[in-house]
Formats: sequence, C-alpha cells, structure tokens
Amino acid sequence: MATNLWSGQWNGRTPVGDNHRRARQVISPSGGIMRGKFPSRKNGRLVHHEGLLELDAIYLLETSPQVIRYREHPTTITYPDEGRVRKYTPDLEVTLQSGARIWAEVKPAVFLEREEIQHKLACVAAHLMRSGQAFVILTDDVLRQEPRQTNLRTICHRAMRVRPSAAFAQSVLRRCEKDLPASLTRATQLLAAHGAEPYSLLMAGLLRCRLDALLSPETQLTQPTEADDGWFWLAQEHGF
Repeated sequence: MATNLWSGQWNGRTPVGDNHRRARQVISPSGGIMRGKFPSRKNGRLVHHEGLLELDAIYLLETSPQVIRYREHPTTITYPDEGRVRKYTPDLEVTLQSGARIWAEVKPAVFLEREEIQHKLACVAAHLMRSGQAFVILTDDVLRQEPRQTNLRTICHRAMRVRPSAAFAQSVLRRCEKDLPASLTRATQLLAAHGAEPYSLLMAGLLRCRLDALLSPETQLTQPTEADDGWFWLAQEHGF
C-alpha cells in the first residue's frame, strides 16, 4: 500500500504537514489580486498564493521531480540600497533533491520593465549573491508556457491525493517496465492492476511524456534514461 512522503494526513479541510508560518501575511486584502490556497501533496498542507501567477508557479513546483519542498514567503531580510536599509520577502523558497535551496521572486515580465522594480531586484540579487543565497526571478514567460502549464495541471489534478512512497512506485514500475513505452491509456491499465496510476509516477520522475503537445489517450509514456537531464526546467542553471 502507498504511504505518505510527508508527515501528516489530510483531515477534511485541515491537512497537517509541513509546519510553516509565512513571514508576510495579508491582514486586509485589497486590490484585484486573486488570493487562495493550494492543497500541496509535497508539503502536506495548504499553500497560500497571492495572484494567479504564483498559482502557476505552484503547479510547476508541485509536479517537478527535482523539487522536494517549497514554502511561500519563507523569511524577510534586510538589504542595502544606496545608503538605506530596506526589507524584502521572497515569494518562494524551493528545496531541491540535491539539498540546495533557492529563493524565487514570481513577477510578470512586464513589471520588470519598470525602473524601480529593476533597481530593487538588482539590489536584492547583489546582496543575496554576497550572502551565498541562490536567487531566481520566475516570470510568466517561463511559468505560462503552453501546452506545458495545461499538461502539468492535468497531471497534478489526476494524481492520487496521497503520494505513493518511492519504494512502492519503483516496485510497481519494475513489474510493468517490460510493457513500456506505452500510451497513456495502456499505461493506466497496466498500473491500475497494481494499485497505481501514471500521474503520480510522472510527478515522481519515474515516467515521462512530451509536454510540447496536449496530453491525450495516445500520449506515449517512457522511462527516463541515464542520459536524461531533466523532464522540464524552470531555472536549469539552478537545477530545477
């Protein structure tokens, strides 16, 4: 039977998993920003997002095999800016399989054309570089690539709510590997006979499919090879 990779269980609308308190919390929401909560398998809790672009980022982090955990608004730092000391809270902290941690700013590309935002993020990046903290800016140009975004949302929605353990998933895959590659329809049938499904294995990086065409019953699922260096990338220079 599949077991959780995170500590805790889903209890109706109150899951218990990664214990995290956001460094920045909205007290009085205003404006047209769409705020919400995402039920994260990786974190075993509801993850807050501010804006739809952050939600797009969450779907990609949730389905990336390189990412083991991510946290929203992890901390607040101070940084120098032309004789002043200012505060900055990154949107996300991403922890990779390698153990590396990257802070990420999620920002529409059009905002980066504003001189004041360019200046702020340049100051933040310079300060973090001196501190040895990896930092990346994720824009809609990366996060909203289609049909990749649509495909990964589909995979995320169709995967089992509780992730199978790595041992269970690998055991099932060994029993089915002689029949791979296979279409999504066929792979679903093969895995179902062992109590599994392909979407969780895709999210675990044990199976792969093309993301440059919409998922269909005929989509071919394959196993990664030693030569493969990633299923998809958000910031390849940082390893995810």
